[in-house]
Amino acid sequence: MDKQELKRRAHDLDVTVWVGKSGIDSVVDELDDQLSDRDLVKVKLLRASRAGSSTEEKAADLADRVDAELIETRGHTAVVHR
Repeated sequence: MDKQELKRRAHDLDVTVWVGKSGIDSVVDELDDQLSDRDLVKVKLLRASRAGSSTEEKAADLADRVDAELIETRGHTAVVHR
């Protein structure tokens, strides 16, 4: 499936993982579990989690940690695919 199709499918998804002040370490296991059940997951990176980094940097790091692909970021929301 190409990225355009994945982006279309992700449009109607609800955010199911929120990254807060505890950072991405606290959600790695949860995201991994969700990616085991479905191939697309939307992640919201709250301001406290970014700590001076960009949403793209944090989302890419999170995707790497769960061996997934970062499909897109829009605002402070990322879509991850495995």
